Amino acid sequence: MRVDVATGLLDAALQVPSPNCDERPPGAVVDLILIHGISLPPGEYGGPWIDALFTNRLDPAAHPYFRDIHQFEVSAHLLVRRDGATVQYVPFHRRAWHAGRSNFRGRERCNDFSIGIELEGSDDDPYAAAQYETLRQVICALRRAYPALAAGHLAGHSDVAPGRKSDPGPHFDWLHLQALLARDDNPVV
Repeated sequence: MRVDVATGLLDAALQVPSPNCDERPPGAVVDLILIHGISLPPGEYGGPWIDALFTNRLDPAAHPYFRDIHQFEVSAHLLVRRDGATVQYVPFHRRAWHAGRSNFRGRERCNDFSIGIELEGSDDDPYAAAQYETLRQVICALRRAYPALAAGHLAGHSDVAPGRKSDPGPHFDWLHLQALLARDDNPVV
């Protein structure tokens, strides 16, 4: 996997542009990868609903849950589906609207300096092995493209919006992800 720094696009991702983004503030340095979890409707996987939400096309009549969220203008940079496939909604150099009210180590407005990656999942289910592998590859590609990410700042939505958000949830295996990333940081020769 490779990120084109000029376009902010991941070469392996299906591109589904979201209007829910804007320019980052002048001088903003992207140094945080923020992990989210999403399923639409809650607890269901697959289907067009995440794409529809992030592109402002979610039909409120398609499911009762959608009546409360169809008007939200939200996005993420990237989605990793259960099978490991990736969908990109916002170029990495632009600000996606994924974190909302948030604070990371005393810095508010995490959208300004983070890349938001959604994993298709919920608080109730473990994430798939294919998702961890794809997430590893994506993080490595992002770290190569954006040097400030090499510091390794990773957080969950729940870390930057405690009490308001719970994702990626208790089944997200941070230690497993760290072990996968450590393997890339210390390759066997």
